Parts: sequence; C-alpha cells; structure tokens
Amino acid sequence: MEAELAAHQIDLRFTQFLILKRLARLGPMSASELARSVELDGGAMTRQLDQLEAKGFLRRTPHEQDRRALRIELTDAGDALWHRLTDCNDRVLEAAQRSLSGTEREQLHDYLERVLHALRDKS
Repeated sequence: MEAELAAHQIDLRFTQFLILKRLARLGPMSASELARSVELDGGAMTRQLDQLEAKGFLRRTPHEQDRRALRIELTDAGDALWHRLTDCNDRVLEAAQRSLSGTEREQLHDYLERVLHALRDKS
C-alpha cells in the first residue's frame, strides 16, 4: 500500500491510511477507539493524529456528551483524500488477490469474516 501511495505522490504511511480509512467508514470516534481499531498504543496514536491534523486531514472536536473527551473526525480535505485513496485501496486488494479464482476469493473473504467475528466476540 505504501508503494501505491508513493506512486501517486500521496504523503502517507500505511498506519495513517488505516486511520483515514476507519474514520471514513465508521465516522467520528474517540482517539482511544481509533487506536484500538488500528492497533496502536496511545502515544503512537497521538503522534499519528498530530501529523494528520497538521496536514489538514482530520480535526479533534469536543465530544457531544463528555466535555473532557475529544472526537476525531475527517476534515473536508481528509474526506476528499479518502475518495482518492479508495482507488489505491482497490488496486492493492486486486493485486493481492490476482492469483485467486472467484471461488477462492469468496472463500478467503468468508474465512476472514469468520475470524474477525471470532476475534470480536468476547463471550
């Protein structure tokens, strides 16, 4: 993915791409929720958020119900960048699955979905 980003002169690291992807798909969330979703510790997340905020792709806003907390959300520039990134994401996914038949792709997606559900199911 980083090679695809560099080829399109998009100055992002893979982790930053994941952060933008989560925000674009799931909407605003707290920094701790976002850190869990991309598997970063708090300090690493703060550094990534600082860099993305400096680039103008996201902003921290006060939480609606908890004045002590902040919500992280995409800016208009971040949303526009995400729309550019979806093509990069699609190309990388296609390249990764190129050697698989249609049936194998369906099986892979099924296996990954089941693994993901098992990991999320804490009961």
